[in-house]
Amino acid sequence: MKKILTTILAISCGLVYGQTSLKTRINAGADAIEKKVITWRRDFHEHPELGNMEVRTAKIVADHLRSLGIEVQEKVAVTGVVGILKGGKPGPVVALRADMDCLPVTERVDVPFKSTVSTVYNGQKTGLMHACGHDSHVAILMGVAEVLSSMKNDIAGTVKFIFQPAEEGVYDPSLLKNGKSGAELMVMEGVMENPKVDAVFGLHISSVTEVGTIGYRPGATMAAVDQLGIKVNGKQTHGANPWGGIDPIVTASQIVMGLQTIVSRNVNITENPAIVTVGAIHGGIRQNIISESLDMIGTIRTFGTEQRELVHKRIREVATNIAESAGAKADVTIETGYPVTYNDPALTEKMIGSLENLAGKANVQVQPVQTGAEDFSFFQQKVPGFFFFLGGKPKNVKVGFPHHTPDFYIDESGFTLGVKSLAALTVDYMDMNAPKSTDNEASAVGKKSKKSK
Repeated sequence: MKKILTTILAISCGLVYGQTSLKTRINAGADAIEKKVITWRRDFHEHPELGNMEVRTAKIVADHLRSLGIEVQEKVAVTGVVGILKGGKPGPVVALRADMDCLPVTERVDVPFKSTVSTVYNGQKTGLMHACGHDSHVAILMGVAEVLSSMKNDIAGTVKFIFQPAEEGVYDPSLLKNGKSGAELMVMEGVMENPKVDAVFGLHISSVTEVGTIGYRPGATMAAVDQLGIKVNGKQTHGANPWGGIDPIVTASQIVMGLQTIVSRNVNITENPAIVTVGAIHGGIRQNIISESLDMIGTIRTFGTEQRELVHKRIREVATNIAESAGAKADVTIETGYPVTYNDPALTEKMIGSLENLAGKANVQVQPVQTGAEDFSFFQQKVPGFFFFLGGKPKNVKVGFPHHTPDFYIDESGFTLGVKSLAALTVDYMDMNAPKSTDNEASAVGKKSKKSK
């Protein structure tokens, strides 16, 4: 019996040692390629590409994965790239995701790799910029692929690297496929199958939290997002005789104010926040003509199915009833966008120790819900997922520049923690879920022991 216990203990120690060894190799590998990751990021930053146009980015990613001996699938969901790394030992399938697209923003940051690329969007000339940090995500995941591929034989499972297009949407409708894009289209095309994914991890760089820190939240983490459109139809007349028509501009103004009461008076904001924002109003052509119609567009953010349904219902009621009271008509359209980004609570609890071991417990903190949205949520609808925020604000800066702005700036010294985090989450999850040989081996030892008696 003593021999059996000794053998089991030895096997257990071997597993722990194996994990410790992998972690040491991950940390050393991530440190060694820090400059390479930064170089990749700067190249992507200087050459930004909009959703479903990430041709150059995708080629660089695919070429890199192939150079590591990773199986590569290209043109997934138009321009997406998927790499599959099969470990030398049996185990679960872990997916890691990075988004690749940029935004129609003209950069103001004075860096040597500043974007000077421009395009025409909605009839207006604009610059293109990685103003949300997706260039960082791609570079970090390329680094993770390099680190994990170097220890392929010791990995207990399969890693699926998902380089996703169009997280910010598609700006050219002709590039949509089946009316879908980004993560949703990747899921529709089977990215979570063959091999079937067991868990998915992702990160987002943050320009407003300090470098070296990690933020996360169990459960609902980022909002569901929907697109709002309201067309107000009135009656055109001379601006000097408003009584001769029905003014859609005055009516729209009342609707905008009315919509704000949905959040302040209909939503229980002690449970979850909600947002109803009108982002643009287009109507009229001349100062002395009351136009016939007007168009409004906006965004809706919610954190639950019931809340989402309530807000949609109230938007329709408020807009149509206010318009009717003015003698006008309001046609409301709501296009469903991304679901809530939801961190599986059980998975989050199991994995948070991996991040605390890397960054230090004090630097890994639960944060409030974010009213921004992420199509990473489509992956989380299929399997348990964990999405966290990697600090990127320089330590000597009090307030970082927000995402989606011309002044968006990231401290690149935080990238190595990102590489280590995704790689550590992968091997730790595999260790928790890979088939264990302990019972079989212990049984075999027991049988051998009985025979020797």
